Amino acid sequence: MNEIKPISPNGIAAPDVKVTEVEVIPLAVPFKWPIQNAGIKTAMDALPSTIVKIHTDAGVYGVGETQAWKRQGSAEDQTNQVRILKEYFAPLIIGKSPFEIAAIMTDLNKTLHHSYYCQAPISDALYDVCGRILGVPVYDLLGGKCRDTAPCSCTLILKKTNDETFENAKEHMERGFKHQSIKIGMTPDVDYENVKMLREHFGDEIEIRVDANASMNYEQAVQTLGRLEPFNLELVEQPVPIWDVDGLAALNASVSMPIIADESVSDDHDLLDVIKKRAATGFQTKISKNGGIYYIRKLFTLASAAGLSIYPGNHPTTSIGTAAILHLCAAWPEPIKPGNVATGINSSLADDIVVKSIKVENAEAYIPDGPGFGIELDDDKVEKYTIEL
Repeated sequence: MNEIKPISPNGIAAPDVKVTEVEVIPLAVPFKWPIQNAGIKTAMDALPSTIVKIHTDAGVYGVGETQAWKRQGSAEDQTNQVRILKEYFAPLIIGKSPFEIAAIMTDLNKTLHHSYYCQAPISDALYDVCGRILGVPVYDLLGGKCRDTAPCSCTLILKKTNDETFENAKEHMERGFKHQSIKIGMTPDVDYENVKMLREHFGDEIEIRVDANASMNYEQAVQTLGRLEPFNLELVEQPVPIWDVDGLAALNASVSMPIIADESVSDDHDLLDVIKKRAATGFQTKISKNGGIYYIRKLFTLASAAGLSIYPGNHPTTSIGTAAILHLCAAWPEPIKPGNVATGINSSLADDIVVKSIKVENAEAYIPDGPGFGIELDDDKVEKYTIEL
């Protein structure tokens, strides 16, 4: 016999563990300053984060995170997310083994197709709890550790004046962030002056990215990128609307700077469309937008086969969502580009909800090594930021 059955603290063998509860916790974690995407009129003072805890009869639980993020094309609402997680998804998970990740995720998508923001915390909480039961990091469940850190970019917050925006960029440069993204799609003159300011102040030390959050039409994008072309941009992120993949492809063929997709890619079908039309040179994932580790791993594989650059990213998120993408990065053996993997804990959030935040130093996010995601919730902080819906 060569039978090994890892045992949980209460004596239950790993294959026999069952999910007993799906706990859903809506939070409002404060930002340091109001956050506003291009094309969205209302700024946010706090991150609408929803935490999912998947409890098991082994006395162990796993944690995942999502956000009701406001962006072009987004219909996410925290009240609806909580309702979907509690009323639709929890009954499909309770009583099953947390190791049945593929079957569970398939059931969720069949129940509510394309509900990736709600599926993401389930995916990640399942990986976390399985790692904790087995006593191994999530990256070991995904094939093993290939790197200790993930390279980070940062996103600049547009302030009231150019001087304030410059100070934000300078502070990030001093912390080692050479890859900086600034929002465009405000007005052509504002976009031009902001990018010009960065290039003139920092010269070739900075890699300037621009992100329109899908807020411009094709004509606006052509005009804006034409004006910005002399500034040697590292890349342009999602200049045109989600549905205009043909416009994205036309821009990719006509401008010298690389175009990457973000909002246009929710799932593998979207990414296939981008690949077939050669609409981008790369794409950026978000742990919530793309449905968590289970689905993003597929996107990485598909993009790699097509020769697209991979930019792992996140909406502003706590260390929970940050840990999820970091463990996927850890297990990915091929190159990854600097992405917004830690944009919440690195710059925009005023607080975190874990005992020890993920370390970010010199624009590198360090991958936790403990069981599961290797981080622990701070129950006092979770209680402090829990909201009634």
